[in-house]
Amino acid sequence: MMGSNSGQPQFIASTGNRSFSNAPLIQNADTNQIVVPDRKSWKNFFAYMGPGFLVSIAYIDPGNFETDLQAGAQYKYGLLWIILVASCAALVIQSLAANLGVVTGKHLAEHCRTEYPRGPNFVLWVLAEIAIVACDIPEVIGTAFALNMLFNIPVWIGVLLTGLSTLVLLALQQYGVRKLEFLIAFLVLTIAGCFFAEMNYAKPVASEVLDGLFVPQLKGNGATGLAISLLGAMVMPHNLFLHSALVLSRKIPRSVRGIKEACRFYMIESGFALMVAFLINISVISVSGAVCNSSNLNQEDQDSCEDLDLNKASFLLRNVLGSWSSKLFAVALLASGQSSTITGTYAGQYVMQGFLDLRLTPWIRNMLTRCLAIVPSLIVAIIGGSAGAGKLIIIASMILSFELPFALIPLLKFTSSKTKMGAYVNSIAVSAITWIIGSLIMGINIYYLMTNFIQLLLHNHWELVAVVFLGIFGFSGVAIYLAAIAYLVFRPNKEATHLLALTSENQHMVDDAGNTSMYCLPREDIVSMQLPERRQTEDI
Repeated sequence: MMGSNSGQPQFIASTGNRSFSNAPLIQNADTNQIVVPDRKSWKNFFAYMGPGFLVSIAYIDPGNFETDLQAGAQYKYGLLWIILVASCAALVIQSLAANLGVVTGKHLAEHCRTEYPRGPNFVLWVLAEIAIVACDIPEVIGTAFALNMLFNIPVWIGVLLTGLSTLVLLALQQYGVRKLEFLIAFLVLTIAGCFFAEMNYAKPVASEVLDGLFVPQLKGNGATGLAISLLGAMVMPHNLFLHSALVLSRKIPRSVRGIKEACRFYMIESGFALMVAFLINISVISVSGAVCNSSNLNQEDQDSCEDLDLNKASFLLRNVLGSWSSKLFAVALLASGQSSTITGTYAGQYVMQGFLDLRLTPWIRNMLTRCLAIVPSLIVAIIGGSAGAGKLIIIASMILSFELPFALIPLLKFTSSKTKMGAYVNSIAVSAITWIIGSLIMGINIYYLMTNFIQLLLHNHWELVAVVFLGIFGFSGVAIYLAAIAYLVFRPNKEATHLLALTSENQHMVDDAGNTSMYCLPREDIVSMQLPERRQTEDI
């Protein structure tokens, strides 16, 4: 494949089912492109920074804060090991999502559309959209709580205001995707600073924290359910779609060295971002555990700790640790809620584009998702108040955990398939580790679902007919859930990917100048969903 007569560099692209093209994707260089230099240097790492921080936002959203606070209040440091295990699993899983996008040039939702028949593909899309809405519910409630703490705005009014607040941040896209990524990174560091300051006030016992981190335990009623909520809040299904698409916004060399470097640097960047998120989650649980198990608490504060949520947590911290601590918590919560919504909007765009080949402008996509999240949040906030809203966050986190297999299994199947990944297929060790992780998550979910459903049937005062009907309905639902998982696991991959990556160093592109490197321009559709074009580019 030779260079064009005009001397323009040649690019390869794959969007959906498009074939490869000799022609350059654009005629003029876009000043907003993020180009990775074609050289072997550690400095290239800075060009890859960004997607990992956008993804890490989901690990420190209001849903995480809610589950972290309850874990600390009820079990002190006993569930810290869940955060450690989930963070390690998240690093492996997110790295696979990034590798899928880098190697194949298509993100996870697009692979699902080409691999699965229309019916299963539609079901997977619906489940992905439900997961995005479930992820957005904690953002809505968390932002409303933060506005209530800072400005005394009623929670239900704060819920309505969240419909407009994120549009302001989405408008910042016009200044460049790189600037938006820096803004997200700044918000992440703001959250980290706030909770590290909280830890300085609370002063948890280091030996007890380490014991909770490295000694697995599930003690007390409700520990399993809270552990599932922690898993659901940490490893979110929409993040897999998001990460596999965000990596397509970089222009990287399409050589074997370039592909391997991209995969390696994306893993390092994800590791750094997830480490920050891990430390924040540890600090939240440690603060909650230290305060709620303090011997200096009065009876009123002890009652608050028994049913702790985001709103009560700020009140408790203000009384025990001082008013400044409450403001820090509110600022961190507001930053978390706003930044999480941006990443949720991106994920929604990629999911819709990938599964349905349908694209919407960011503000329309944001309003659709936000309206679906506002309706249940508003109803619960009006009827149940802040306590009901807090419980809704836990329910949303559990929904995410139950939906995780329907994004995780396709990812594991695709990255373990040589027909899709070529020479970059997962090694046997990586495949074994990831399948064990996925099996454990699915096993915990099924165990919790079955045990609680059986308890519901055995310990109720309903009529026998109602119990029988509910039992048939419930076990049928579990059977369908297991059958769907089995379908994804045992169905062989049928569609081969037209690999963008080269399979050996001897295969390369040569331009008119004799250069042996080859670049892949960022996917036009991916970049346009992140960054609205400020000038019109020519169609090919």
